[in-house]
Amino acid sequence: MTAIVLDGRALAATIEDSLRAEVETFADMFKRRPRLVVVLVGDMAASASYVKSKAAAAARVGIDADVVRVPATTDTGSLVALVQSLARDEQGPADGILVQLPLPEHVDTLAVLDAVPPDRDVDGFHPENAGLLSQGRPRFVPCTAAGVQRMLIDAGIETAGRHAVIIGRSDIVGKPLALLLAAKGTGGDATVTLCHSRSADLPTITRSADILVAAVGRPGLVTADMVRPGAAVIDVGINRVDGRLVGDVDFESVRKVAGWISPVPGGVGPLTVAMLISNTLLAAELRHAP
Repeated sequence: MTAIVLDGRALAATIEDSLRAEVETFADMFKRRPRLVVVLVGDMAASASYVKSKAAAAARVGIDADVVRVPATTDTGSLVALVQSLARDEQGPADGILVQLPLPEHVDTLAVLDAVPPDRDVDGFHPENAGLLSQGRPRFVPCTAAGVQRMLIDAGIETAGRHAVIIGRSDIVGKPLALLLAAKGTGGDATVTLCHSRSADLPTITRSADILVAAVGRPGLVTADMVRPGAAVIDVGINRVDGRLVGDVDFESVRKVAGWISPVPGGVGPLTVAMLISNTLLAAELRHAP
């Protein structure tokens, strides 16, 4: 058996094509384009690269994207004040506000993220948006979790009645994805197990999965002996090993066992960006809703 490789780049391009038409409709109706503002703290190369890809994707669909750069020495109070000023639209309408993570260790990350108004929170990290998702009435879903679900739906991978195992319980991926897969409706109705560093006998749990998602940032964590034959394996991990970008899954060995597998790079990453752009358009539309 050789797994079907799930092409995140191709799916992201399809999503962008659809968004481009919707953005044009919005611009014609309201005489302006949606606007995304990204706050980038410091000069970490990886963060700068991610921000560049987000701005480029926004431009491709016709969304205005501005990057506000601040030095790594900026303190929590100054960052909160900056986010609040952006929310007041002092530099033009900011439909979506995103603070690129991670922030420097001396900054209170939660305080900064909580300063983003929930109706501009296109990352989906604000407690209000997390609460809405937990109640089954999502507004902005964290982008990576939304991208994983979209990938499963697009590939025709059945979730209803299936066992989904997620390795990683972060607020960014693991927890919101568990809620999405367990929710009623398309791409949901799964039985979900959420694993973490204290889970006992992880390989036994993962071998029971119809859908296995790895999202912990440990290269090569998931090996072929941990995968049920024919399972869908989604790799969310992003790690640099010897200058190469790799995921949490040992791709070459697991692809011989799995039914579907997402690569790194080119898998979930492009979909994360596409979901961010989708959230930005939604935020702009909600601002004009009656």
